[in-house]
Amino acid sequence: MTHAARSGDSRFEPERGATLERVFRTEHGRILATLLARTRDFELCEEALQDAFARALERWPRDGEPDRPAAWLATVALHRLVDLERARARREQGRMELDDLDPDDLDADDVDSTARNSPDSDPGAEFPHADERLRLIFTCCHPALAHEAQVALTLNTLCGLTSAEIARAFLVEDATMAQRLVRAKRKIHDAGIPYRVPPASELGERLAAVLAVVYLVFNEGHAAARGTELVRADLCAEALRLARLLVELMPDEPEAEGLLALLLLTDARRAARLSTAGELVRLEDQDRALWDRAAIAEGRAVLARALARGRAGALVVQAALAAEHARAARASDTDWARIVALYDALLALVPSPVVALNRAVALAERSGPAAGLAELEPLARAGELERYPYFHAARADFLRRLGRGAEARAGYARAHALTANERERAFLARRLRELADA
Repeated sequence: MTHAARSGDSRFEPERGATLERVFRTEHGRILATLLARTRDFELCEEALQDAFARALERWPRDGEPDRPAAWLATVALHRLVDLERARARREQGRMELDDLDPDDLDADDVDSTARNSPDSDPGAEFPHADERLRLIFTCCHPALAHEAQVALTLNTLCGLTSAEIARAFLVEDATMAQRLVRAKRKIHDAGIPYRVPPASELGERLAAVLAVVYLVFNEGHAAARGTELVRADLCAEALRLARLLVELMPDEPEAEGLLALLLLTDARRAARLSTAGELVRLEDQDRALWDRAAIAEGRAVLARALARGRAGALVVQAALAAEHARAARASDTDWARIVALYDALLALVPSPVVALNRAVALAERSGPAAGLAELEPLARAGELERYPYFHAARADFLRRLGRGAEARAGYARAHALTANERERAFLARRLRELADA
């Protein structure tokens, strides 16, 4: 999407600009996946979708917002894609036969009324009913692409995350991630990678990447990388939906069940994560009466099935960690020794600096902030988490609890500078004020 379409237009009334931003956030992946069902050319599909949003910026303030904004955008984008395909065909081959929708059947000026008045005007009814988003994930996670490129490409196309936002998640430079995305999209097109859910015999080689992608989609919904809202409920719901589909697709795969259990147990805490004033509430301070007990019960049941298969991978272990938190009626009831042991198991499976950071946080709860701080020193020397705000926030918290206020302030300030989500920035700013007043 163009910058203007992402950030609004000066001619746009605020509420209409907000609607377009909301539709972009919730429907970008769905519409793009539908366009990609027609052609594997990511650049062409993205151009068509960008043009549709640009048209909305021009037309909605003048003509009024359509009754079904997502359907309007999907219709315009599909017509634009057909136009772009024809133009490219004329350039490359002189002519090209298109066997689907003919844009001449519907003049562009009539798109508003068609999308507004048709009873079937939504992308799911306008286009093929197959789950295009699941096809998109499996296409992006083709083994011909490097694992990081698979995950990054899906976050970009399905969630609409920018290369800069994805770069922060991968702890790499923005330009590096942008290049990876361009190369991955071209490879899918040039190699003729099929746009489909692969047969059962090929699922295994894509499983790790697909599960990782769905988990990262959920993470972006659970703690949005940018914006004014902490939670993007649309992405949480989408990740849960996809996780359920994956369990149906691979009913004997414990890691698919582990993913679903993890998402259910984590999302169960959503209602308690913000105060009535809209401030971030840390896990230990949450009102556990607000936790979704039905989701917790379902998550535990799914986890039990995964554990019974006897092949506990990283997602099953993470679901077990979430279940431990869910078992505690009060924060003081948390079995931190058990949680540290589970992090030991997870670190053996996934020896990453982020897992090591989370283990240090658990260790600080079990053995005190000095123990947690000691665990962070090797991570600080390695420098891999230098651009990761949660590292600096955790270290600052240990220092604050140890009475080392000046060092804690520096850590919170660094975390604040690296954080783009306004709710998280407000929490860190509050910590800084508390230290200044102490």
